[in-house]
Amino acid sequence: MKKIFLLGALISLLLSGMAQATLTTIGTATYNGSNYNLIWDDDNNGKSVVWLDYTNANASLPDQQTWAASLDAELTINLNAGYTVAWDGSWRLPETVDGVAVYGYEGDPNGDGVYTYTYGYNLSNSEMGHLFYQELGNNGRYDTNQDEQSEYGLNNKGDFANLVQGWYWSGTRYTEHMNQEIYWSFKTSDGYQVTNSGSFRDNGIALRTAQVSAVPVPGTVLLFAVGLTGLAAGLRKNRR
Repeated sequence: MKKIFLLGALISLLLSGMAQATLTTIGTATYNGSNYNLIWDDDNNGKSVVWLDYTNANASLPDQQTWAASLDAELTINLNAGYTVAWDGSWRLPETVDGVAVYGYEGDPNGDGVYTYTYGYNLSNSEMGHLFYQELGNNGRYDTNQDEQSEYGLNNKGDFANLVQGWYWSGTRYTEHMNQEIYWSFKTSDGYQVTNSGSFRDNGIALRTAQVSAVPVPGTVLLFAVGLTGLAAGLRKNRR
């Protein structure tokens, strides 16, 4: 019975090693002669995306969009052993759920992904908001009761070395004012989401939709096979 338990534990160990944490560094990308982490978010509001850990500082929205699109040709991808990636689309700026400007802070009390407001705090339905609040576990300036928090801002960065305090552009346009160049943006210094004129000089960070597969590296497979063989031999011996 003990051997059967150990066999099950070994199988569980291998499977858990293949399962991914929500944010996982799967390799690097070489850009302008330096390497930057590629960080996989396996569930950003239902999407699998890979973030490039690089901040393109202080540029207008059109310039940041041009920069993000240029990464398709500029990056050299270096995946860690055990990962394969099926890319979908191009590198881009983060997306935001657009809608009429309604201020709020209460978050998603029902946990159904539906928010009754579009700008303010505790919004996790934008890709930057999800990264900031859900994946990295940071606090906004105000909690869901609109009480100011003492520990707010970009205090937790995870594997991001180049995520900075400040404004980041979203590539989503504010459609209530289509006659003006207004886009959504996110402030990592206090978790605030709002719209800004596209002429403002905000930071840019790029991500790309991708399906990432994790396969056990050969050494892990060999260790697993040896373990199974040993346990199976022990089980046969006990049956005699």
